[in-house]
Amino acid sequence: MISKNMQDSINEQIKNEIYSAYLYLSMCAYFESNNLPGFANWMRVQYNEELSHALRLFDHINERGGRVNLLAIAQPPSDWKTYLEVFTQVLEHEQHVTSLIHKLYETALAEKDYAAQVMLQWFIDEQVEEEKNATEILEHLKLIDARGTAVLMLDHRLEKRGKE
Repeated sequence: MISKNMQDSINEQIKNEIYSAYLYLSMCAYFESNNLPGFANWMRVQYNEELSHALRLFDHINERGGRVNLLAIAQPPSDWKTYLEVFTQVLEHEQHVTSLIHKLYETALAEKDYAAQVMLQWFIDEQVEEEKNATEILEHLKLIDARGTAVLMLDHRLEKRGKE
């Protein structure tokens, strides 16, 4: 059985994961409107990943005899000045999510909830990958921005994500 505190904390993280999905879908729409289907595809794949993260947490609560309580999701931003600004926000957002996962893990430690600790280790590992991917794209965009070339080449590479 899951404790009320752990259940409430995981329900909060479900909300955070769904917000992440919503944010990436908004970024997808932004890139679609700017005729960058590759960037849009990357964001759409990210959207689907975030939803799968929310469902993983959802399932964990249910498997432990808890009750999922879906919380309200805030409206994400919908416009950015540059592609560099978008990916700067992606990295900042992933760093924020990492801090939320760490806080959730600390709750599992305090609750002595070993099942949650095991489940959350997957999220900790996943966040390392998320930050690495965002950093790599951001650094490529900084190089492109400095030289003023290759945005379409990067767009083509991003369009292949999830299709390989």
